[in-house]
Amino acid sequence: MSDTFHDQMVVILPKLRVQALALTRNRAAAEDLVQDAVCNALSAQDSFTPGTNFAAWMHRILRNRFISDLRRKRATTDIDDVPGSFLSTDPDQEDRLAVKDLALALGLLPADQREALVLVVLQGMSYQELAEIAGCAVGTAKSRVFRARRQLEAWMSGDLPSDDRLRQKAGELREMLLRRRRTSTSVSGRSEPEMV
Repeated sequence: MSDTFHDQMVVILPKLRVQALALTRNRAAAEDLVQDAVCNALSAQDSFTPGTNFAAWMHRILRNRFISDLRRKRATTDIDDVPGSFLSTDPDQEDRLAVKDLALALGLLPADQREALVLVVLQGMSYQELAEIAGCAVGTAKSRVFRARRQLEAWMSGDLPSDDRLRQKAGELREMLLRRRRTSTSVSGRSEPEMV
């Protein structure tokens, strides 16, 4: 059992990192969360029943550890705490703006919807597995993914209130891009087409 357990642990690590990043929205905190979850799993190794869903068991441990840490700290990561370098972009790469818009939008989703979307869409987890991990009904798991997709689609297609934080950040990034292009155009003396 020991070798199989450790082999399964090694295989699940990348998926645990993705889930942890979706929950914490901070790479260092995500790595700490994964390490803590693995330590918890190793200490509880005897409680795992061989032949059952190891991935669901590990994701549940990670999620429970995250919730315990939140309760202990009583603090969450705010989207305003994202470093400025995360929001910077090169002037000639419009696709990076779209990715940053998406990252900001993901950060604005409620934690349960963000986690559900990452686990189902990015990791290919079934709704049943998500329901087991989240401790909810399958219908609730489906609803979380549906609401998250619908909200992201609305935000990314421009259906945002004028005071929405995502719209403001995206607008600021685009203004910065235009200013850089104008500066490089005036310095070089040649005109380049502007993209918005």
